[in-house]
Amino acid sequence: GGDLAKPEPMNRLLQGDVGSGKTVVALFAALVAVANGRQAAIMAPTEILASQHHDRIAQYLAGSRVRFALLTGSLSAGERKRIHGQLAEGELDLVVGTSALVSEGVRFARLGLAVIDEQHKFGVRQRAELRETKSVAKGGGVADPLFSRNAEGVRSGVPNTFPHLLVMTATPIPRSLALTVFGDLAVSIIDELPPGRGRTETRVVTEANRNAALDFVGARLARGGQAFFVCPRIGATEDESPRSPGDEEREETISAEQAYRELQPRFEKHGVALVHGQMPRERQRDVLAAFAAGRVRVLVATTVVEVGVDIARADVMGVLAAECFGLAQLHQLRGRIGRSADIARSYCLLFVSKDSDAGRLDIMERTRDGFRIAEEDLARRGPGQFFGVAQHGLPEFVHVDLAKDLNLLREARKDAFAGVQADPTLAAPGHVQLRRHMQAAYGGALGLIDAG
Repeated sequence: GGDLAKPEPMNRLLQGDVGSGKTVVALFAALVAVANGRQAAIMAPTEILASQHHDRIAQYLAGSRVRFALLTGSLSAGERKRIHGQLAEGELDLVVGTSALVSEGVRFARLGLAVIDEQHKFGVRQRAELRETKSVAKGGGVADPLFSRNAEGVRSGVPNTFPHLLVMTATPIPRSLALTVFGDLAVSIIDELPPGRGRTETRVVTEANRNAALDFVGARLARGGQAFFVCPRIGATEDESPRSPGDEEREETISAEQAYRELQPRFEKHGVALVHGQMPRERQRDVLAAFAAGRVRVLVATTVVEVGVDIARADVMGVLAAECFGLAQLHQLRGRIGRSADIARSYCLLFVSKDSDAGRLDIMERTRDGFRIAEEDLARRGPGQFFGVAQHGLPEFVHVDLAKDLNLLREARKDAFAGVQADPTLAAPGHVQLRRHMQAAYGGALGLIDAG
């Protein structure tokens, strides 16, 4: 709430583990914007997650006067056009959607708040596009501040060109972690899980222990549990020959279709199903519904289950070819299990094909702290571009290591902010050369740093 009352638009990162309540925080912020005559938009990376957010919001807002809608690419052209018109005319207060929210033709009457969920799943330009969405009404955009009050206690404000921005993630990408060092993203952390969450243990499984691990999964299923098996690909590509069961390299390239063929005979009595993103959406929903109802106890999937799939009774996850996934993605995936108070302990099994791959993943066994995992990614992959679209890669600095020189960077940041506060336009004689260098080096890309 304090951010929304400031004279500049909010640019905040909300970090909290899967299921920690980030969606409730986002809805509260959206309702503050709506209560002050502005619109709010919540963008999710998949239709499954956007639909889940919309359904929960419908439950929370039942009986309220808030006008809201769901905007996704699967809607008919007529439905999309109708929602576009309602947003432009101010007939909708809140919209939940996918990247369809930044598609051509979407205009808001007075967008006051943009929320980006699972921000690591979007490109920097997509995040910037939602932030830069123009309001069509005169005086549109957020109030500056959104709900300031004058001397008489009446809300007032001067129009601003940008909406407030709240980006949310269970694991910040290294680029966003690096930006927080410079203060461009304020950070809020939800460091506790809500009541009713069990403990999840993570284990790295080498090829030598594969069969024992699968036997363990079978024992959990026999006790009434449910299991995910996640694979990096859907099927074999044209230049890939199918791997035989004994191929020592098969885990590096195993697909969901291959895994389904291998696991279906082993766990047939428990019911095994396959789901991936190339299936018709209706088929995906049917398979997930069968898994949620317990008619299917083993689900073989791609990362379509990474976000938006909430199965309380699932207590085992096996990630095949785990070395193919980033640490942040693995952290997201294991958040799909251990979501019920009825299950005291759940297990995430990271299957690797070579012992040498196990070392990179051992941090997953040691911690569930999303920022600690992001720091490891930062040290391994670099922060990406500050004024660009790469979200990881080699650092842009020659003499500074973002992972090791944190105290030096904090001092430099303090001096830089003091200088900009004293000379915001860098017009002073001592700053003119710096201004010219920044414009020449980065030009229009400077705006991307606000995308989060």
